[in-house]
Amino acid sequence: MKRIALVFLLFLAGVIVVYMLQTKKQKENEEQLSIINPIDLDPEMVDPELLRIGFGHTIGAFRFQNQEGKFISDKDLKGKIFVAEYFFTSCGTICPKMNVQLQRVHKVFKENDEVRLLSFTVDPEVDNVAQMQRYAAAHGADPNRWYFLTGKKKELYELARKSFFVLKPAEAENQGDVGSDFIHTNNFVLVDRKMRIRGYYDGTSESEVDQLITDIRVLLKEK
Repeated sequence: MKRIALVFLLFLAGVIVVYMLQTKKQKENEEQLSIINPIDLDPEMVDPELLRIGFGHTIGAFRFQNQEGKFISDKDLKGKIFVAEYFFTSCGTICPKMNVQLQRVHKVFKENDEVRLLSFTVDPEVDNVAQMQRYAAAHGADPNRWYFLTGKKKELYELARKSFFVLKPAEAENQGDVGSDFIHTNNFVLVDRKMRIRGYYDGTSESEVDQLITDIRVLLKEK
C-alpha cells in the first residue's frame, strides 16, 4: 500500500512539474512582442518599393539636432530601446495630449540608460533648436534621455515614410522642403535594440500608453 502511494505521489509530482514548465513557457511566449515589417502593415502606409519586405526591416540612418544643438544619429541609438513620435510645438490639438503621455513614459524610464524617447518635429521652419529647447524644458525632458529633434524637412518626412511608416506615400507628394502640410499622426512607435519596429500605440490614449510601458519592460528583458 505504501509503495502504491509513493508511486502515485511521484506521478503527481511529475504532472505538477510538467504543468509548471508548460505554464512558464506559455507565459514567456505571451510576453514576446512581434517584429513588425512592411508586409504586416496597411499597404497605404508603406512605400511601394518596400511593400514586399516580409522580414529584416530596420530604421534607416538619420542625423538631426536635439534641443541642445547636439547631433543625434541612428548610431547613438544602437543597442537602445526607443519610442518615436512626430509632432510640432505649435500644435494645439493632439500633440499636447501625446506629450503629456510621453512625459509619463519619461518618468517611468528616466533612470534607465537603455531607453530613449525621440520627438521629431514636422515643422522645422518654426521648430529650430531654440524653440525645441524651450518646449523640452517645459516638459521636464532630460536631454540625455528625451531628444527633441529638428533638421531638414525632406529628411524628417522621408524617415517618417520609409522607416517608421507614419506618413502615407500618397500624402508625401505634397511634403517637399517647402510643403505646407504636416504629418499629423497620433502614433508612438516602439523600436528595439536592433532598430526593429515592435509596436504602434495611440499616443493620446492612456490605456495604450500603459501597454507601451509594459511592452518596453518586455523588450528590456530580451537579450
